[in-house]
Amino acid sequence: MAKRIIQIEEKVPLKMLLPLSVQHLFAMFGATVLVPFLFGINPAIVLLMNGIGTLLFIFITKGKAPAYLGSSFAFLAPANIVIAQFGYPYALGGFIAVGFLGCVLSFVIKKFGVKWIDVVLPPAAMGPVVALIGLELSGSAASTAGLLEPVIDPKNAIVFLITLSVAVIGSVCFRKFWAIIPILVAVVAGYISAVFLGMVDFTPVLEAPLFALPNFTMPQFNINAILMILPVILVIMSEHIGHQVVTSQIVGRDLIKDPGLDRTLFGDNFSTMISGFLGSVPTTTYGENIGVMALTGVYSVQVIVGAAIMSIICSFIGPLAALIETIPSPVIGGISFLLYGMIGVSGLRILVDEHVDYANSVNMVLTSVVFVAGLSGITIQIGNIALTGMVLAAIVAMLLSLLFFVFSKLHWLNETSEEPKDML
Repeated sequence: MAKRIIQIEEKVPLKMLLPLSVQHLFAMFGATVLVPFLFGINPAIVLLMNGIGTLLFIFITKGKAPAYLGSSFAFLAPANIVIAQFGYPYALGGFIAVGFLGCVLSFVIKKFGVKWIDVVLPPAAMGPVVALIGLELSGSAASTAGLLEPVIDPKNAIVFLITLSVAVIGSVCFRKFWAIIPILVAVVAGYISAVFLGMVDFTPVLEAPLFALPNFTMPQFNINAILMILPVILVIMSEHIGHQVVTSQIVGRDLIKDPGLDRTLFGDNFSTMISGFLGSVPTTTYGENIGVMALTGVYSVQVIVGAAIMSIICSFIGPLAALIETIPSPVIGGISFLLYGMIGVSGLRILVDEHVDYANSVNMVLTSVVFVAGLSGITIQIGNIALTGMVLAAIVAMLLSLLFFVFSKLHWLNETSEEPKDML
């Protein structure tokens, strides 16, 4: 029997809404609070602005694009340089500048349309680029679980295996209501096992004040700091398009056309601007939550809104925010291990659904070179921006696709690659 799909506009009963929303909150929590920890700021402001940003995104996209906005990792390298040289407030100024430029680009896309995507990122190139979003993060999942240490802690391994096993078995064996919350069940199972193994310290929960305001920071602007961060726009553009394509594949609707790439891109970058003005980190549509939708078949925007509201509430309730922060990293790693793989498979699904013909040399070369560029570990340094992994693969994919498109128009392609249907 096919999995019960809950579509974007569908409502869910209240008894289902709470656990489904919690599931989305848990899926993004580990990664989204890691960014403020790396920047040395309190994660409460990030939970607040991620929730607000998600609500803004849902409003701007008319409730047609199910996406949760979490902390963006794309800004880490240049922002850390700016923080070291100028201070965190000047990094906020850079975040605002990137968000503003992204909003401007959304109006350009609204004016000129999205047909260029089929030229610069045809399915044979888009498939591996999207797959790399998940595959590139696979090492992060293992690292979060503590499995890449020279000596693996047996407790980490046990909690990781319990969490992953429950998620995997639940995804294929759970029925009815349980079939749509395997991630939440896995998190609870992993957390309980961590408590029994003595890995959870409840002291921060007991000492946390009942109510606490997040720490707000006003931005400062410096042209040099802005120029260090501004090139990140290339990274987040590629990431955003990839996320919208893979979400479209999952929900069975073309989100690039409706609500439109211009709206989703504007919503994403407008959220980053607002976050920068109030002292939070940049936001982005989150792969972890895309993975939850792929795994559960629940695409309802109502559930995303529920998760966003819960994130806002957590930012003000001290013990609740502290309790969530006690979730051990092996639990997050176990969940991510499965979710990142689901994103990777979604990229491969593009190749299947679009019937990419690998008897065509252009398609074969595109997919091959893009995969190797993304997985090779090659890094190209341009100023303070490091192009590697999925970002480098996306740029290589665009350049190769444009080159082959020109060759096709000039009739330079040989008989094994002429008139590739994916590019015309």
